[in-house]
Amino acid sequence: MNSQVDALRETVARLHRELTRYDLVAWTAGNVSARVPGQDLMVIKPSGVDYDDLTAGAMVVCDLNGAVVDGDGAPSSDTAAHAYVYRAMPEVGGVVHTHSGYATAWAARGEAIPCWLTAQADEFGGEIPIGPFALIGGDDIGKGIVSTLSGHRSPAVLMRNHGVFTIGRDARAAVKAAVMCEDVARTAHLTRALGRPVPIAPADIDSLYDRYQNVYGQRPPAH
Repeated sequence: MNSQVDALRETVARLHRELTRYDLVAWTAGNVSARVPGQDLMVIKPSGVDYDDLTAGAMVVCDLNGAVVDGDGAPSSDTAAHAYVYRAMPEVGGVVHTHSGYATAWAARGEAIPCWLTAQADEFGGEIPIGPFALIGGDDIGKGIVSTLSGHRSPAVLMRNHGVFTIGRDARAAVKAAVMCEDVARTAHLTRALGRPVPIAPADIDSLYDRYQNVYGQRPPAH
């Protein structure tokens, strides 16, 4: 394989450590994948392998139909879902799946997370939507992700009775969305437990989202 694929293998292996660092997964559950820019390929976690053993060499390279192109192990059981997202959403460069506790509890209720927090407005541009129930192993999860997130500002979807799937321009952005999804899900749960949450006006959500996406953080110096 070429150097671009080798670099992505390193990146995807490293990003899996962020899932354990932020307590988003248990045992061997969860996965990160990355699209190989300019090629109909993706790099994804192998199925059922301990996180401590997720080296760059363990990562599996698949085409965008989910067929293994390079790697010694079987790819993640969610490979077909990731592949469907990449085929349907060419702007997506990374996909992440977790069963993080608070967000998955909302998914088990079949309930979107309302936008009660400025941090959620910043990252998700409104509610974190609920997606349909789908069985693991085929395209159905991918179809549910795409149908729910197409035209939606949120990079995260709560797949009913399953867990969280996030997308991003690259794998790191998708991991960030997974971390933030669990953070706001936890705070939203605590907020509702304390009483009646105070909503944020739609115009204020729009303003917060625009500022965070287009102004916040470092920008290249003007020339």
